[in-house]
Amino acid sequence: MNQKILEALADAQSRTILFSIIKEGKTALELSEKYRIPLSSVYKKISDLEEIALVKIEKWVISENGKRFKVYKSRISKAEINIRKPEPTIVLSPNQN
Repeated sequence: MNQKILEALADAQSRTILFSIIKEGKTALELSEKYRIPLSSVYKKISDLEEIALVKIEKWVISENGKRFKVYKSRISKAEINIRKPEPTIVLSPNQN
């Protein structure tokens, strides 16, 4: 699991998504438009982050035309990585927002 978390935190787009939804949840479309990341990439990154329990669905919203959207929120507020032999350690601080 540590390896997957390290890979997610090393990826610039995943990091951008993860740390932009600490204080306030956002939809995939909002993330795509704000950070100019293709929508398909946002969905893939969020799926990967959900799989390793770094992101959760905060709520569902319904648009004016009746479409349902998930609002995503980060489960962590901070990540500390210590590089030591034999394995790096990761300390994740829970998101209290």
